[in-house]
Amino acid sequence: MSPGADRETGLAGRPMPADRVRSWVITIVLTVVGGAVRLQNLGHPTHNGTPVFDEKYYAVQAWQMLRNGGYEDNPGYEFTVHPPLGKQLIALGEWLFGYTGWGWRFVPALLGTLMILMIIRIARRLTRSTLLGAIAGLLLICDGVLHVMSRMAMLDIVLAFFVLAAFVFLLADRDQVRDRLAVAVREGWVNDSGRGPRLGFRWYRFLCGVSLGLACATKWSGLYWIAAFGLMMVVWDGSARRAAGVRHPWSGALRRDLVLGLWALVVVPVLVYLGCWWAWFASETGVDRHLVDSWQFVFPPALRSLWGYSANVLDFHEHLVTTPGQQHQWESKPWTWPMGLRPMLYHWDGTTTGCGESSCVSATMLIGTPAMWWPALPMIGWSLWRMTARLDWRYAAVLVAYLAGLLPWFVNLDRQMYFFYMTPTSAFLVLGLVLPLGQILGKACAGFERRGTGLLVVSLYVGLVVADFVWLWPILNGDSITHARWDAELWLPSWR
Repeated sequence: MSPGADRETGLAGRPMPADRVRSWVITIVLTVVGGAVRLQNLGHPTHNGTPVFDEKYYAVQAWQMLRNGGYEDNPGYEFTVHPPLGKQLIALGEWLFGYTGWGWRFVPALLGTLMILMIIRIARRLTRSTLLGAIAGLLLICDGVLHVMSRMAMLDIVLAFFVLAAFVFLLADRDQVRDRLAVAVREGWVNDSGRGPRLGFRWYRFLCGVSLGLACATKWSGLYWIAAFGLMMVVWDGSARRAAGVRHPWSGALRRDLVLGLWALVVVPVLVYLGCWWAWFASETGVDRHLVDSWQFVFPPALRSLWGYSANVLDFHEHLVTTPGQQHQWESKPWTWPMGLRPMLYHWDGTTTGCGESSCVSATMLIGTPAMWWPALPMIGWSLWRMTARLDWRYAAVLVAYLAGLLPWFVNLDRQMYFFYMTPTSAFLVLGLVLPLGQILGKACAGFERRGTGLLVVSLYVGLVVADFVWLWPILNGDSITHARWDAELWLPSWR
């Protein structure tokens, strides 16, 4: 079998760019720039030195974990309602910098910075373009949601980090599977069995499962991406075997790949999730640690206590509903989230100084950069068309990951919901924008006029995003501004 057989079977995609060293220089430079943007004045704002908004739960719980060695022993008025990992990571920053704004926000800022590095490499892999990878990194830096959430001691940025890491490994596994099948095609043994060859241990799939387990150990909504990524992996396995010329590709995917896939994306996340409760298992005074003290069949008391604890948490979330007439001021529903129509005010101080007038405003608002978030619905529509009409797997991967963070919230609309639940989808919004930007840009081998026009359009759009981000800067960071500037920042009535 000749080397050209890879391309004939459809296993080989476009080659990666040859500028590997330059691409890493660009990646590191943009990551450093993004880190500086995330870390500047990180300790501001606070409420007289104490956390703001929902930081008052997680920063405090993290400090308690730091004191106790990794677990919570105070029910906190029933607000110990999330797994421990995110709070343990926040506690690392508090261990380094103390119980200060810098302390409880350092790890979220670090994870938000590392997401810039990941998005650049993901976009470069999807588009085979270092330029588009750099554009993805720049867009992520300028996204108001990820900027603010990277500067808040909340769990959603931790969840977003592990979901994006899982996506990295998912893409790497897809390439690895196709590379292994390409070897089988070249060597002529791909059809020794009608279902195709066994592919050996898939480390990237295993690491994807580990990342998803860490996501679930931060917030249970990580389960949505276990389902979404598991489905994508099955489809990719079957299509790869079909492209390799396997006689029974889908049967092969089910028989050869599915069982081990369930182990990697179900069993491994469960084991990782349980492992993240190590401090609670080792404790004597953790919340509900001894809720059950008797064995039942093969289940030890500790596991049964965790099950009971989890049932109490689930009950809390199921009853966290909107009471008519008593809605939270900044509550919103998921149909408003793609365009960020109802942002959230995290901090407000109308008594500050330093803006050049006698009365100033300091406010921090979670708001998606409009130049990025307002095109969300066209992005979804275009991705659906590319996925179904052109069978473009790249758009499918990004859209499925995006919708996994959005659609499940439509199931129970009575529940209290907030815009910050969209934090894990922000990176996939960036990718969903970069893919069509790549089409507008055109191929490097296109004519000068075509390439030049595409580059102009893309440059104007990226410049618009950067300008939009700069305009919103004061209310993303709690800077002191005049009341007139505050009013000018609020473009829509629903932002007030």
